[in-house]
Amino acid sequence: IDVKWSSDPIGLFWAFLNGALFVGYIVLGHRVARAGAGDGIAGLGAAMAVAFLIVLPIGFSDALPAFSAPPLLIAAIGVGICSSVIPYICDQLAMSRLPRSSFALMLSLLPVTATLIGVIVLRQIPSPTDCIG
Repeated sequence: IDVKWSSDPIGLFWAFLNGALFVGYIVLGHRVARAGAGDGIAGLGAAMAVAFLIVLPIGFSDALPAFSAPPLLIAAIGVGICSSVIPYICDQLAMSRLPRSSFALMLSLLPVTATLIGVIVLRQIPSPTDCIG
């Protein structure tokens, strides 16, 4: 990819909004997790159901071809489980056991672990510029 420094106000807005939403996720996630891991996971399920209902009208027409192709449907279910269900359940379990600051530190290490997995598993060696980013 061709990454460049930019002072694009719209791009900066989305980047800062993403950071603010992560802060909200950590703060609200900890409040939910304090009720207990089981209650936190139940709350997570309810939140995912609400998110599904909000996003469904936006992407339903684009997803229609997957309903007639079982391999695509199975792949979509697998991606949903692996990218949302498992990580967020693990987050809830971790949040119920760790202080907020420790969880935030662990969350901030995710890009480093993803890079290491890319190097080891996919043999994708990042450039020095990629590492600085």
